Amino acid sequence: MNILRLSATPDLSQQQHEITILKKICPEAERISDTCFVRVNDCIHGQDFLALDFVREVVDDVPPYPLSCRKLMAIPPWVALGRDDDPAGERIGDGCAPLIIAGPCAVETWDRTAAIAQDLSELGIKYMRGGAYKPRTSPYGFQGLKKDGLEILNRIKREFGLKIVTEVMSTGKIDEVSEVADILQVGTRNMFHYAFLEELGKSNTPVLLKRGMAAAMKEWLLGAEYILSRGNRRVILCERGIKTFETATRNTLDLGVVSLVKQRSLLPVVVDPSHATGRRSLIEPMSLAAMACGADGLEIEVHNDPDNAWVDGHQSITPKALGRLLDKLNIARRQAAAAVPA
Repeated sequence: MNILRLSATPDLSQQQHEITILKKICPEAERISDTCFVRVNDCIHGQDFLALDFVREVVDDVPPYPLSCRKLMAIPPWVALGRDDDPAGERIGDGCAPLIIAGPCAVETWDRTAAIAQDLSELGIKYMRGGAYKPRTSPYGFQGLKKDGLEILNRIKREFGLKIVTEVMSTGKIDEVSEVADILQVGTRNMFHYAFLEELGKSNTPVLLKRGMAAAMKEWLLGAEYILSRGNRRVILCERGIKTFETATRNTLDLGVVSLVKQRSLLPVVVDPSHATGRRSLIEPMSLAAMACGADGLEIEVHNDPDNAWVDGHQSITPKALGRLLDKLNIARRQAAAAVPA
């Protein structure tokens, strides 16, 4: 892919004039979202465009996900969180404190969910996960409390001051879930649902895009590109493991791709060790390893009675275990900071 960097101009008529000229040379020329970059056909030598006075630069060898490309985009490598998109507010990405998202796989009763919320608040957790709508492999599995679950999450926000991360499963539910969610989660099954991703791109709510269970890194980043290209630049990637021939763990946690994505993309990356391993005993070591690989945060399933959880208790840790993990993460951060020369 060849990318042309045009001279920045707020004049819409001038922008249209430039595209009209470019399309005479290359009919496939297309502006990349609202940026000053234009994609042109590889069949035409990129340097030929430099004769045009509004073309500042030709960028060769650009990956097919330009809007998140670290090589191309001169934008901050972080995502602002919260509803107002305040750059001075809380954020995730390079140079930011790790984002820890914790909570039950599924919203259960008010009493059980509130008890977990209380424990998380006491640990200093700011973002609570919990599924109101649950995609399940079997149509007979628990599908979540749906609207009742959203009402419980909304009450959690009011009474405990926690921000909510919950999954949205379809285009028709975006507005409903967005009324409660501070971060909209897209599950592994929906990563390839491109029409759905485009609709999420019209929202201003941050989106946590889980990697498809059989998706290559390129496909994952292109899924994010669908959201970015429609205007929503608040995308967070989540590595949650991929399907391999290994059966000892639920999935295979691909920590190599975490480091590689951080090298190539500007998007923050969160790791979900719960779904990646499916084993309570592996949550702590894989969380520590993920942060060592450059992850910007973690999404961990936490339940105060995991053996009796409605969903996925075997891959949930207790609040007490989360507290121990947070202590170890803080120690690791201090040691890493001390090792950096002044």
